[in-house]
Amino acid sequence: MPGPTRGLAPGQRAELYVADVVTGALTLVHESATLLFEAPNWTPDGAHLLVNGDGRLFRIQVGGGELVEVPLGEIPPINNDHVLSPDGETVYVSANDGHLYAIPFATGLPRRVSNDHGSDFRHYLHGVSPDGSTLAYIGMLIEEGGAVTTNVFTLPAAGGEDTQLTDDPFPDDGSEYSPDGRWIYFNSERASATPGHAQLFRMAPDGTGIEQLSDDERVNWFPHVSPDGRRIVYVSFPPGTIGHPADHDVIIRVIEPDGAVRDLASPFGGQGTMNVASWAPDSTRVAFVAYPVRS
Repeated sequence: MPGPTRGLAPGQRAELYVADVVTGALTLVHESATLLFEAPNWTPDGAHLLVNGDGRLFRIQVGGGELVEVPLGEIPPINNDHVLSPDGETVYVSANDGHLYAIPFATGLPRRVSNDHGSDFRHYLHGVSPDGSTLAYIGMLIEEGGAVTTNVFTLPAAGGEDTQLTDDPFPDDGSEYSPDGRWIYFNSERASATPGHAQLFRMAPDGTGIEQLSDDERVNWFPHVSPDGRRIVYVSFPPGTIGHPADHDVIIRVIEPDGAVRDLASPFGGQGTMNVASWAPDSTRVAFVAYPVRS
């Protein structure tokens, strides 16, 4: 989940990369010394990437070029939690008013999807079901005294009643459907007594059958399952990290079909690097953002 809109530090750049998950080869798609952009999504046709920056959404060709702003209509500035519908015709975004919006590309006219649970409740979108009917989001409740709880919820993409899947004191985040719809993947601190020590989990779409997928000394966030269902890519923070902050040396890791874990890339980043689904539709590449500081 994002914090307040941030900018690039002096000498810092935002760099959009595509990584080949087999060879590890990196391709620089775009870089900027003025716009801090985040969280790439891949369009279903494999031709474009979407990123957010400065409260707006942009499209760029995978082969490179310039960022082109995507019209979102009259909604508040967005953050780095955005996903595309499976048919690629609609983008769902989390806005800084705490609500979720659907914007069809054909019209650019937004529709609020989320319900009003009061000013102390905020929605952060991470997943959409393979049939496009249901959104998975993190509901953040700011309690009296400032304490925060986060749980996994689902919501009909057309609008309707929320369903709460987790209800506990453990911080949960990054809820995303598997390509076959059988699972919701997420990260949570539920397996550790150490604050901030998030690991990867999955559960059935009704919230049952929670399984732990990672168990190491690092802090693991944002599991993204490849479209073919064979691999999981995620962002791994250094031990002792609290939350998923910006400006850290992180590792993008891959869980192979046999369960083996390997390092794919080691960018300076964290927040904004790979918050949302970022696989190419052919499952051979992922996109991520690095934020190096050049002297």
